[in-house]
Amino acid sequence: MAGRMARTFIDSRLTPLVVVASMLLGIFAILATPREEEPQIIVPMMDVFVQMPGAGVKEVEERVTIPMEKKLMEIPGVEYVYSTSSPGLSFAVVRFTVGEDEEKSIVKLYNKMYANFDLIPPGASTPLIKPRSIDDVPILSLTLWSDRVDGFTLRRIAAQLDDQLKDIQDVSETRLLGGERRQVRILLDPARLAAYHLAPGTVVQALTATNQELRAGSFSRENREVLVDTARFLERPDEVGRVVVAASNGRPVYLRDVARILDGPEEPRSYVLFGVG
Repeated sequence: MAGRMARTFIDSRLTPLVVVASMLLGIFAILATPREEEPQIIVPMMDVFVQMPGAGVKEVEERVTIPMEKKLMEIPGVEYVYSTSSPGLSFAVVRFTVGEDEEKSIVKLYNKMYANFDLIPPGASTPLIKPRSIDDVPILSLTLWSDRVDGFTLRRIAAQLDDQLKDIQDVSETRLLGGERRQVRILLDPARLAAYHLAPGTVVQALTATNQELRAGSFSRENREVLVDTARFLERPDEVGRVVVAASNGRPVYLRDVARILDGPEEPRSYVLFGVG
């Protein structure tokens, strides 16, 4: 059977025409098929955050995450729900079917969540919904590494680089990862506190009252309104040390009299690893 068909095509005068027609159709298909270097694939995704301060992982999972997952899966068009429970926080990623309208998907999610506000357990916050796009991926990752300076110095250099990158046209978002942020640490001396009859809470109140900016008012001059602010946020260790926390024998007691003030990197809360080669 196969041999007869092969001989028929070999002997037929239409075979060259069929081959040429197939080639022309293939070329036409290549030229007519739309192409994109970066095709836009619509995959609506949203992040849902619910806080429950003081609750453990098990309580968050049973009282928030599981009921929320069930309600999210009821939304038409939802394909997957990924959830994570941690102490005091429930986090879920809702992914809709590819091709679903993004705006309509967001509206459906909002409507579903707000229609079930009565099911929010006591102590839990209202859901925070943040839309996510499939395009929210970094197009450039820069790693700063050195065997001569520490992570604190590298982060300060990265912060300067970050400011320059934000000035570039069409740059939407930048993010710093790793390194230690600057932190002014206050180490209270129990003996000095006792000598001045001070409690740690009193020191905290004095710092809170001092470390703030207040609007004092405004005045007009030359057809302009000038805003006046009093005080400002504490920035340097010497400013922190000059905060008055109490009075003793008619003399002010400064924070530096009852505490050590350290200016440097914060305690590491996370680590970033990278490999080469």
